[in-house]
Order: sequence, then C-alpha cells, then structure tokens
Amino acid sequence: MDLDFTGKRVLVVGGTSGIGNGIAHGFRTRGAQVAVWGTRPQDDYRKEDGSDLEGLTFHQVDASDSAAVEAAPSPFDGLDVLVLAQGTVLYRKGEFEMDGFRKVVGVNLDSLMACSMRFLDDLKSSGGNIVTISSTAAFHATRGNPAYNASKAGAVALTRTLGQAWATDGVRVNGVAPGLVATKLTKVTTDNPDRLAASLRGIPLNRLGTPEDMAGAVLFLASPLASYITGQTLIVDGGLTL
Repeated sequence: MDLDFTGKRVLVVGGTSGIGNGIAHGFRTRGAQVAVWGTRPQDDYRKEDGSDLEGLTFHQVDASDSAAVEAAPSPFDGLDVLVLAQGTVLYRKGEFEMDGFRKVVGVNLDSLMACSMRFLDDLKSSGGNIVTISSTAAFHATRGNPAYNASKAGAVALTRTLGQAWATDGVRVNGVAPGLVATKLTKVTTDNPDRLAASLRGIPLNRLGTPEDMAGAVLFLASPLASYITGQTLIVDGGLTL
C-alpha cells in the first residue's frame, strides 16, 4: 500500500536539489501541496544539475539567516509537514577555519532550530510533524570535516530533544540519517572511481543510496504509520554503519 498525502501541506527546506528534492517530489506524487525553500534565485536551479522544481512552489530563503526565516512568508494557510533537508559541507580543510566552521554549523544545525520555531504554531494547529535530515556522520568520525560531523550529531540530538519537548503539543519530531547518497554534494566521492569503489565495499547492499530511498523513510515518518514514533532518527544507509 502506498501512502496518501492528498490535501497535506508540506514545506521542504533545502528541497531544490539532491535529497531534499527527491523528498519534495515524493510528497508531491502522493497528493501533497509542496513548497520548497532554496538560497538562490529560482532560475539558478536546473534539471541538468539535479534540480526539478516542476509542480513545486518555490521561495528564495536563506535558512541560515534567522531573520530571513522569521520574515519569510508562509507558503500555505497552515502546515502539516516540515522537512529540514538543508545542508552544506566544506572540503580541503575549510572547516578547520572558524569562518568555515561557523558557516557549516549555521546551515546544518542552527537553521534547523530557526525553521522549527518559525512553523511550530502552524504544526501545533494541524497536529503536524517535523522530519530532519542529518547523516550517518553523526555516528562516526569524518576525517577533514569537523563542522559537518558536529552539526549532524547536533541535529540528531536536537531531533531527540524537540521530539520530547513538543510531544504534548501533538507535534512529532523525527529524523533520517542518510548514508552515501549520489547527489551534487557527494560528487567528490562518486565521481572518483577509486573512492567510489572503496565506499561500495563498505556498504552491504552494494549500492549508493538515492534521494528516493531517503524519501521513502521520510514519508513513513510523516505518515500515520509512525504516529507513535517521536524523537527518533532512522539510519538509512544500506548497512554502511553495521
């Protein structure tokens, strides 16, 4: 049985590309009204780069700017599901510089709280829920990326704490921790044959994850099938962390 989100109002922050875009279309194809936030103008998001905005309502909002989040218009007259899929990473030791460290934490962690607070009242009114997107990096070291690692671990902890804090308000908060997913953000690995082969050797299911794989987990957590689950982060990694 497939899930039906007909009539549900969904906002996917970071839904313009990659995992977030796959999640947005997962909801759209199941009947939801879906809005996405991206940091750049709409014309900058092209299908050839992995961005498909067809059927989605787009708003340009920099989620790492808490003032911009507060000022952003509501995409609908209420909200049923808030998916927080925004994320960034810096390579070549950029996260060992404080400016780089703060930038990554600002996007990957601080903005989760800002967006959650922005739409909390709407979610209380609808009995809705939040799904955060973290990473399996939350559960192991990631050489060269201290800010990415710390921010993703923080996202798991934030999900747990908000799930407890808002349960009595009828708002569930859960998360998905993807493993290695083929997106623009992971091209440094997926476009390097040696790195890709080494990565696949560590994945028992012997393939990369897809945005659609992550969408399936998010759809479950946002559905009535998960009505007794809150504060949890579901690892979706093909067995990578086993």
